[in-house]
Amino acid sequence: MSNVRIKEVEIYHPENVVHNDYYIEYFEQKHGRQVGKFLEHMGRKDRFVIDNDEENGLTMGIEVSKRVLRKANMTGKDIDMIVFSTQIPETTFPANAMYIHSAIGAKHDTIILDSNANCAGMTVAVEQASRYMISNPHIHSALIVGSDHNTLIANPEEEVTYANYGDAAAAVIIEKTEEETGFIDSIYFTDSINRDKIKFPSEGLTSAIRTGKGKYIEWLPFDGNIALPPTYEMISKLLKRNGLNPEDIKLYCFSQFALGNIKKIQEHFTLQDEQIIYIGDKFGYTGTSSPFIALHEGLKQQRIQRGDHILFWTIGAGYQLAAMLFKY
Repeated sequence: MSNVRIKEVEIYHPENVVHNDYYIEYFEQKHGRQVGKFLEHMGRKDRFVIDNDEENGLTMGIEVSKRVLRKANMTGKDIDMIVFSTQIPETTFPANAMYIHSAIGAKHDTIILDSNANCAGMTVAVEQASRYMISNPHIHSALIVGSDHNTLIANPEEEVTYANYGDAAAAVIIEKTEEETGFIDSIYFTDSINRDKIKFPSEGLTSAIRTGKGKYIEWLPFDGNIALPPTYEMISKLLKRNGLNPEDIKLYCFSQFALGNIKKIQEHFTLQDEQIIYIGDKFGYTGTSSPFIALHEGLKQQRIQRGDHILFWTIGAGYQLAAMLFKY
């Protein structure tokens, strides 16, 4: 049976960089709140923010798709499947993937679809595409794109979104191989207890269209620590059933939502610093793409070689956890 491996990964971000100083001054002057400690806990320093009318989540997705194809020495004709992962689609129909298909000159028999699992989306898309490719003998390569224009809907009165988010996209090409490498296994955990805590549109699409209200994310307080015990359990289970220990993983590509969460996971499994990659200080929180921007940075720093094990973990609103194991 064929395996599915990661062939190439590439990223894109806008040029505009916004430093923490802007948000610290903004919230102090406009709202009388101190957000410095919050930004320190989240691990933020800089983030890339779209500041023009030409760019959005779709244009970032198109650009990163072209970049990853050039890097892989491929064209759109080589791609059998396109999945566009976003929680902020530029259009709901046609699918954003339709525009990717056009921009790269893909074939008529290429499968296209959009996917939304919120911040867990790109990890879920790669996992689902990998399993589908294994079962379908006619699909040999897939382009998975994750892109969120997060700052478009970040609430300027709430630091958890406005001061935390950045804009970026990632793209990965996965391909079939007869080598003993690639996708290994995955695991999920879903608890819908917080389904009404993070919402956009805040009152639903019907209300937003009829009333024009709810243009920003509504983020209500909740205990984010409840996601950690199931995270520990699912990672332990994923490793155990594949005959691996925490120290066998060369690089952990976690959700970059909060540095504090990453440190707790690192401490729980006694992971070495070189096993952890963190890019949230450079990119802010980029949503669906964040674990794959981490992977890109790990490759850039030459911290991963072919044959190394990688573990992805991420979280989506509501909440859903997803972990995925690859042999790079």
